[in-house]
Amino acid sequence: MSKIIASAAINGAYKIVERAESSWHAAMECHGALTAVGFPNTAYYLPIIYALTGLKVETLDDMSAVLQRCRSLLPAPVREVHPLPYLAPALDAGMAALFAEEIIEALRYLEQPSFYIGTEDLPEDRLWLGAANDVILRKRGVEFVDGTAPGFAAVLGAAPSPEIAVRIASELQQKNLYVFMSAESHGQRFAEQLVAAGVQIGWPTRLIPFGPDISATVFALGFAVRAAMSFGRIKPGDYRQNLLYNKDRIFAFVLPLGFVSDEWYANAAGALSFGFPVIADTPIPEVLPSGICTYEHVVSGVPHDKIIARALEVRGLKITVTKIPVPVAYSPAYEGERVRGDEIYLEAGGGRTSMVEWTTSRSLDEVEDGLVEVIGPEITDIAVGDKLPLAIVIEAAGRKMQEDYEPIIERQMHHLLNYAQGIMHIGQRDIAWLRVSKRAVEKGFKLSHLGVILHAKLHQDFGRIVDKLQVKIYSSEGKVKDVIVRARAAYARRDARIEGMTDEGIDTYYSCTLCQSFAPNHVCIISPERTGLCGSYNWMDCKAAYEINPSGPNQPVAKGETVDAHLGQWQGVNDFLLKASRGKLARYNLYSIINDPTTACGCMECIAAVLPLCNGFMTVNREFAGMTPSGMRFTTLAGTIGGGVSTPGFVGHGKYNITQRKFLAAEGGLKRLVWMPKMLKEELRARLTARAAAIGLPDLLERIADDTIGTTEEDILPFLAERQHPALTMEPIM
Repeated sequence: MSKIIASAAINGAYKIVERAESSWHAAMECHGALTAVGFPNTAYYLPIIYALTGLKVETLDDMSAVLQRCRSLLPAPVREVHPLPYLAPALDAGMAALFAEEIIEALRYLEQPSFYIGTEDLPEDRLWLGAANDVILRKRGVEFVDGTAPGFAAVLGAAPSPEIAVRIASELQQKNLYVFMSAESHGQRFAEQLVAAGVQIGWPTRLIPFGPDISATVFALGFAVRAAMSFGRIKPGDYRQNLLYNKDRIFAFVLPLGFVSDEWYANAAGALSFGFPVIADTPIPEVLPSGICTYEHVVSGVPHDKIIARALEVRGLKITVTKIPVPVAYSPAYEGERVRGDEIYLEAGGGRTSMVEWTTSRSLDEVEDGLVEVIGPEITDIAVGDKLPLAIVIEAAGRKMQEDYEPIIERQMHHLLNYAQGIMHIGQRDIAWLRVSKRAVEKGFKLSHLGVILHAKLHQDFGRIVDKLQVKIYSSEGKVKDVIVRARAAYARRDARIEGMTDEGIDTYYSCTLCQSFAPNHVCIISPERTGLCGSYNWMDCKAAYEINPSGPNQPVAKGETVDAHLGQWQGVNDFLLKASRGKLARYNLYSIINDPTTACGCMECIAAVLPLCNGFMTVNREFAGMTPSGMRFTTLAGTIGGGVSTPGFVGHGKYNITQRKFLAAEGGLKRLVWMPKMLKEELRARLTARAAAIGLPDLLERIADDTIGTTEEDILPFLAERQHPALTMEPIM
């Protein structure tokens, strides 16, 4: 701990204890030892003292033992040469300061009984509320237990201006936090600044002016310990459990605004014992290692426009949005809704334009939580039926955030956006497809609301790992292309992580049922050598997703007894399929296109189809809009095999899967691939070349026909014969 902070906190505690002793001696002479003292209409005596020591302070005479305890807690002042550590003595000094301040405030009640109001509402001519009575505690304290109020900010001093004070208070209110105010800085107080700016303060607005002096800070901490005793059933005197309850359940922090005096340092040291960190706007010494607090103890020099976000981060406080602030209905009931033809106001992706979705990790200081930017045309800038390129970029930061979690968060866009009425989302990565209905736009829906939805729901669903999240939405061609380049590089790094793993070497595969809203019977089984047909999830992604959300759509599937290793069928997988498909699917084969192939939804990156005349199969990617040798375009193929059915001769798959060892291995794998669009061939050239070399056919890529050769079996057969494609000499595929 900083020697400067320790020295100041200890010095401040000495001053506060001496002040309490002086006031107590004067009160004893004036009123006598048996005079009753306490905070009116409370059952917790002087609550911090009672909670942490078990001492009941009911008379002036009872204060004597507390003052002796304060003296015993005070360490020796920090010398010029002083051994480490400073933390424990400073915390003891902080606790002594809090005990002494409760005595100071109790004596104020004795000497000035009308100084504090003690009610919920403020009259026009009065400002300071003092200790909350038990009626207020029961009414407001339960909110800290049920999560209605996630915590409180203890604001000391004053902001540089009333305008800044209003902004800080408003931001705290928007987070559903209580604001407990005390102390003054350069003759100004935060509560007085709010009143001057016309802000309504008091318990109903969660802006609580406890008192004008630093000693009134004990009303805030006293409220916390009373909540612990009242709702947490912590016994008085059990200081350890009381402090732990506050650290783990009462998400509070201290915001000193302005010059930090020795007395402020002492109060801050007291708050640290509760696990309440200090976030200051002035450049005081910092205490960054964790220990007593969840994360850092003292953070300083934070700009006023970032101080609340930084405080939430340091406290580890997650703010959950219960109602999504968008102008359309939002519910899982709308997940399967379609937006068709004349209903479309805006369309992006789906082969009509470029569309990409990408989640990337950032450091905490690079992310402004809640920021949503639309870079390019908004819905209000286009006409009915227009099409836009689109890139949705989620930038996530968190102390527990990992690169492995990026694809899991990214894949959530599919169902989270579909929950909005009038929004249809299909696909993922760089083959996403979005439609916005006319009705949604009439209600005021804009592209920015996509970001609002993602920010709110991802915080709600992934709050354990995501501390801050911002969303950038690009809708101009150049920007979208730039994002696609960066996103594809990230996709490639993710896919490469699975290299070296084999299906035989793993006893557990994973499921994915994210797309059951559009294909209720569809179940994706993902193994190390068979990525999800959407291309977004590989085996490691699913493993990470299960770790984050054990009850989510990615469940471990024990392979069980092998039914057919050549086709890729296991009894454990079959048992899971039957249950997950609601009895509609008894089995399928992971490695076959002919015998009970896997089911498909609507999100597959590619579709493979048997070409009998060529004794092989073709594959076509979603982006290719032309005709294929199967006699169908991608859209027709998708309509034929989608919906969660197994269709012999056809199968959906991911792009990366083409270059994996088990890709349709039951029929010969890559040796049977006779046609693919040139754009797909070029996209996968490096990986296809490497895979072809591994199977002893280094020039195979040049033997595979593409759309520049022909788009019918009759067109491409002479080319295959001329290049001596191996499929022509293999056993009949059907």
